[in-house]
Amino acid sequence: MSTHPDARRVLDAAPRQLYVGGAWRDAEGGSTMVVEDPATGETLCEVADASVADGTAALDAAVAAQRDWAATPPNERSEVLHRAFTLMQERSDDLALLMTLEMGKSLAESKGEIAYAAEFFRWFSGEALRIDGYFKQAGNGQSRVLVMKQPVGPCLFITPWNFPAAMGTRKIAPAVAAGCTMVVKPAEQTPLSMLALARLLEDAGLPPSVLNVVPTSSSSELAKPLIADPRLRKLSFTGSTPVGRTLIAQASEQVLKTSMELGGNAPFVVFEDADLDAAVEQAMVAKMRNMGEACTSANRFHVQESVAEEFAARLTEKMKSLTLGHGADEGTDVGPLIDADQRGKVAELVDDAVAKGATALTGGGVRDGAGYFFEPTVLTGVPTDARLLKEEIFGPVAPIATFTTEEEAIAAANDTEYGLVAYLFTRDLSRALRVSEALETGMIGLNQGLVSNAGAPFGGVKQSGLGREGGNEGIAEYLETKYVAVKL
Repeated sequence: MSTHPDARRVLDAAPRQLYVGGAWRDAEGGSTMVVEDPATGETLCEVADASVADGTAALDAAVAAQRDWAATPPNERSEVLHRAFTLMQERSDDLALLMTLEMGKSLAESKGEIAYAAEFFRWFSGEALRIDGYFKQAGNGQSRVLVMKQPVGPCLFITPWNFPAAMGTRKIAPAVAAGCTMVVKPAEQTPLSMLALARLLEDAGLPPSVLNVVPTSSSSELAKPLIADPRLRKLSFTGSTPVGRTLIAQASEQVLKTSMELGGNAPFVVFEDADLDAAVEQAMVAKMRNMGEACTSANRFHVQESVAEEFAARLTEKMKSLTLGHGADEGTDVGPLIDADQRGKVAELVDDAVAKGATALTGGGVRDGAGYFFEPTVLTGVPTDARLLKEEIFGPVAPIATFTTEEEAIAAANDTEYGLVAYLFTRDLSRALRVSEALETGMIGLNQGLVSNAGAPFGGVKQSGLGREGGNEGIAEYLETKYVAVKL
């Protein structure tokens, strides 16, 4: 474990039990699972490992609390969320350190995620007060139309390991604001951050059973019967597209309302008229956030031929300057990948590209020693048949391909089944609008490498998902529309 002076204190204080029905309790039979430090490969601690029966108990609690929670005044729901925002700010240092210990990202990145995660509590504390409907005269003048919005009901949230706090608050906050109860199944690798969130919301005054958290090493076994339960009315998942497809199929049996934030293959397009200094700086943001383990990570760089060599040289210089190490240690820029499987996948994709003719300007391999580290890597001369131009890398690897014309750039950027986000760098306003309209993605970073914003709609098209999280659209995912025909 890290030698950070607060590491042991923070870890010892972290909750490790299930949170069901407003009570902290052990899993059925006392089962536990190991939480690993990806920087060392060592065991951090053990947490309760929920069974199918524990998952059912969590849904029972959520269903029992739904009616009363839906009837809670919007002011009260708003106040709970704003208190949670304040508490998250107050506890940011400890929450960030806990996240770094279980997930690996640097403390600076973890603190950034905690700040971002807290913003969802603040944003949706306002949205709780803005749920509206309308009343109007029917066209024939003989009746009136009354339209109201009501909470969809009990929800199941399945959250990922790469942003264990923000992907939780992005779902929990709108559900609380709308008046929905929920069961949360965090990723097996990072349960501690979600359990800490449950304690924070408990301290913020969220009533018992509104939120239930059940970490498990048997995700599909626990989730499947919950999705099949007719009492569940909403499923929200953040993770890979293959798993998302399976969950959508399961959710179709009960015709559940679904939100799916799935895989990405983000193109980073640089035109010859771009500000190269800004493009390289923002490329580091878009590529290296979370060691590249982000669905919004720049997965492939399409750079106009006339500036490709210069862009590659500057990006290589930046990547070479990064320091690998334990995320909690001072001076660390790049932490480990989450586990051996993920590191192996990244290595496989890089080896494939190099075997097909790509050149590694820096990095290109696994770092020797403990932990799951992969060197920050820049590849040039990447052929069109390299797997990493088609598959999500989820690691610190920047493959660079070139284009000649705007039409070629658009075609290359859109040549993927995914459509989450694209990054576009140009100083030509007409081109910026023209290409933005042509790119088949749900979000675009125009001359910037970061698009995540609690007040903006996050989501993709094509195989990257369904629905939007955040922004004015975010709370709609947790509301149903009811129409009342009024006879006068």
